[in-house]
Amino acid sequence: MAGPLRFRRSNETWHRDRVENQLRRPLASALGASLRDPEVPAPPEYTGCRLEMDNGDLALFAYHEDSGAYWLGNTETPKVLWQTNKESFAEAPYPITRWAQRELLAELERSDPWLAEYDHVAWFFLPVLFSKDGRETSRRFFREQASGFPDASREEGLTFYQELLSTGVLDEHRYTMASKLGTSQQTDLVRMRAAMAELNAARLLDTAGHRFTPEIELPSGYALDYRVEDIDRLVEVTRPEPPRRRRAGGPIAAIRETVDNKTDTQLAAHERAVVCVDCTSFRDSEWGEIAAAEPGVGHEPAVVYRYRPDGSVAGYERGTTGLSVAAEFHD
Repeated sequence: MAGPLRFRRSNETWHRDRVENQLRRPLASALGASLRDPEVPAPPEYTGCRLEMDNGDLALFAYHEDSGAYWLGNTETPKVLWQTNKESFAEAPYPITRWAQRELLAELERSDPWLAEYDHVAWFFLPVLFSKDGRETSRRFFREQASGFPDASREEGLTFYQELLSTGVLDEHRYTMASKLGTSQQTDLVRMRAAMAELNAARLLDTAGHRFTPEIELPSGYALDYRVEDIDRLVEVTRPEPPRRRRAGGPIAAIRETVDNKTDTQLAAHERAVVCVDCTSFRDSEWGEIAAAEPGVGHEPAVVYRYRPDGSVAGYERGTTGLSVAAEFHD
């Protein structure tokens, strides 16, 4: 399974004939490939081109006589580029990144205008939306699964994440967070909803005024989802699947079972960590049972909550979390 979209940087000298002979022709033999000019002009002093494959794959290439070249594609990598280093959108030179992203966003506007309309969502998830293996499944998730919300429209789900991502709070961690959605040809809704739960937790922490860093590698060997910097507290996020999708006997059993899966691992090694139990996948009646009882989940401190697409969030705390999120909760 290929990962999220990244550049390959070549430090060799390139020209049009070499592009034709070492890029287009091998791809044409394998997949059928056409060499075209880009829609967006390449950065000054660079020559840019598009390679369009018969199966829908796409590659961008920009070369400079003195500064090498950059390849970005969701197709087979030509042999001449196999040993090149990979660079993310943040690592490549800004003019190259800006050009490539504008070209891809223009492509998304043609193929999926309903998604391109939500420009912050489209930009943030671009490494996944154009990945080799995950481009179909990721777009299907946003199109058909309301971004993970039950009983919601596609537009409602996208508006929720548009509002979050437009704040820029996760821009610095874009590859880490976007890649969690997955780059697999197989649709894994459990994983995808769990990825969005981490974004939901970011919204909760940000709205409450906390500063945080995602994906914390720890000496214990575990990685927890967030460190809340202003109070030096670790946070682990879990998103239970609702009872109708699992064996658990009811919504309270579902949240306890999900947390129990972590109490022998991350939470056992970091007992002071706050577990955030995101019940956003639960329907009104399922959440209502939890909200009425406010049950323990098998670990404290804990925050249990559910977001709705309009941005409202209801929830409760168990134990002393140190977080300022309770003020955000409304019935």
